[in-house]
Amino acid sequence: MGAQPTGGLVVTALRARSLTRRLGGVAVVNGVDLDLTPGQVTALVGPNGAGKSVLLDCLSGVARPDGGRILLGAREVTRAPCHWRARLGLARTFQQVAVFQGLTVAQNVLVGAEQHGASGPLGRARVAGVLRLLGLAELAAHPVAGLPLGVLRLVELGRALAGGPRVLLVDEVSVGLDATQVAWVAQVLAMAAGEGTAVLLVEHDLALVARLADRAYVLDTGRVVAAGTIAEVLADERVRRLW
Repeated sequence: MGAQPTGGLVVTALRARSLTRRLGGVAVVNGVDLDLTPGQVTALVGPNGAGKSVLLDCLSGVARPDGGRILLGAREVTRAPCHWRARLGLARTFQQVAVFQGLTVAQNVLVGAEQHGASGPLGRARVAGVLRLLGLAELAAHPVAGLPLGVLRLVELGRALAGGPRVLLVDEVSVGLDATQVAWVAQVLAMAAGEGTAVLLVEHDLALVARLADRAYVLDTGRVVAAGTIAEVLADERVRRLW
């Protein structure tokens, strides 16, 4: 994994500047600057209530920031709706797993392909590939209702991957997964980054972060308190005091 150079410059897949989001008058995201680079896994870590999921909501279009800017590639998307960002190559998963209960596993994954403009034979081919990649092929025709949390996490990740995103936001993907599934998901995310996707991983499992991420941002009470390579961030005494 690594940055994709263009004429000696590092391409930024997603950039946030001075991003702010207030809830009940409190800035839960407070002046955040963040850059995601193609081909890298960037971790976003911090204690509960730090504002990580709210930040992802702003980046993905679920929530509208009160201040700041978001660029997806060269495009301004600060106030763009979710579906427009999806068409530009942004996909995400959620902390509280979000699947379509009335659909099958394959149909859920197909939604992700279609959101990114892949329909018909291309969409079906992408779905088949993602289901094989995540070990879900045997469950393709199974309704998602009643499936274990760990499987639902994989279905949601599959939906995000099916569109071949340029930017992938992953929120607490390890919750509900067993150790084997976590290891497999880590390989899948590393593979996505290796193919040029910029991955932002929100995660409490610091062992997974240390193994997978290239860089990290640490959020506390809505502010970035540390940023750098994963080794620098995990060695930072200020970061250690947060756990």
